[in-house]
Amino acid sequence: MSTTLIAVIFALVLGHLAPGFATAVRRHDVFGLWLRWLDARFGEGPSVWRGHYGFLFALLPPLLLVGLIQFALHTPLAGVFGLVFAVAVLFYAWGPRDLDVDVSAVVDAGNPAARREAAARLDAKPDSGLGEAAAMVEAVFANALRRWFGVLFWFLLFGAVGAVLYRLAALLAEGEYADALPASTREGARRFFALLNWPVAQAMTLSLALVGNFDSVLGVWRDAGGAEMQLDHAHLGAAARASVRCEIAEETQELIEEGATPGNAWVQLGELPELRDAMSLVWRILLLWLAILALFVIAGWVS
Repeated sequence: MSTTLIAVIFALVLGHLAPGFATAVRRHDVFGLWLRWLDARFGEGPSVWRGHYGFLFALLPPLLLVGLIQFALHTPLAGVFGLVFAVAVLFYAWGPRDLDVDVSAVVDAGNPAARREAAARLDAKPDSGLGEAAAMVEAVFANALRRWFGVLFWFLLFGAVGAVLYRLAALLAEGEYADALPASTREGARRFFALLNWPVAQAMTLSLALVGNFDSVLGVWRDAGGAEMQLDHAHLGAAARASVRCEIAEETQELIEEGATPGNAWVQLGELPELRDAMSLVWRILLLWLAILALFVIAGWVS
């Protein structure tokens, strides 16, 4: 647990202080070469690689390598080296870009074109029917899931192997590497990635209820099918929108109680307050997870 706590803090701090270094380190060119070799090795004809479970051929060798290193370093004599390895792997799997920076770029955009360009880095979909603000709130939480909490959750369970598993599964399911895969292989990888995301989204929604409005989140979670075994995380986006609405309503009420009119209160909240509050909630969830980790670490030292 102490290793996880140190690794997360290191990944966050170094990502903020040296974003250029983080971007340079978090590259996956070698994995891309590995995928191209596999595709060429199996050829164009029918094969296991071109089936729904073909993505396992891409995942297992790197996971086996990381697992062997993790096992070899899991001894008292190699404790420091094990810590360095765990920190390095989590830093590599985190991100790849700084979520805080991407959200700030949307808020600080000086014109609509710049805002659209910044929102594209979050993969926001303002034409989804939810409206620009609601779509961006969902995008913030979806990115928090993929960049932070998915990696952290599986790192907590399986160490460095879990972090690498999640990041490589994400590469196989989404983005340029996924687009280059055979259709059936890509579909299998997307189902597997959805399976990895399901418990993380549930944990994030529970955390959101604890740091936000519990009744609102619980009600939306039920209505959006969070209690059902569906391999999606639509309930997380719905809960995020509901929490942000509650946050803005409370802030507006406070300003009105201080003497502002409803119109002036909305002006005082600034531009895109939904995005700011969404990022604030994400930070609160992360701090809650780190606080729980810290309690486990303290309990371990005391015992």
